Amino acid sequence: MTVIPLLQLPAEPEPSVTCSTCAACCCQLEVMLITDTGVPERFMDTDDWGGEVMLRLDDGWCAALDRDSMRCTIYDRRPLICREFEMGSPECITEREGIATAYV
Repeated sequence: MTVIPLLQLPAEPEPSVTCSTCAACCCQLEVMLITDTGVPERFMDTDDWGGEVMLRLDDGWCAALDRDSMRCTIYDRRPLICREFEMGSPECITEREGIATAYV
C-alpha cells in the first residue's frame, strides 16, 4: 500500500487589523475619563455614579466619533482608556468578533 501525502495548501493570511478597516466597535464601550487629556467638554458626560465619562449619543456611539469616516474626531486628545485600547490587542479582537457576530 502506497501512502500519498496530502497536499498542504498555504494558510489564508489573517486580514490586517487596522482602525481603518474596523467598524469602530470600541467606540460603543463606556469610556471613563480618569486623567486629563484635554477632551473637549462637549464630549463629556456624567454617569449614574457621578464619574466623568465620554458622552454617547442616542445611537450608543461615542459623541466624538465621525459617523461618516468612523474615525475619532479628537484622536490627539482622546482619553487614556482609548489610548491604551491597542489596535489588534486581545480586547480589540474580542470587540471586533462581537460586532461581526451581532448581525449574523
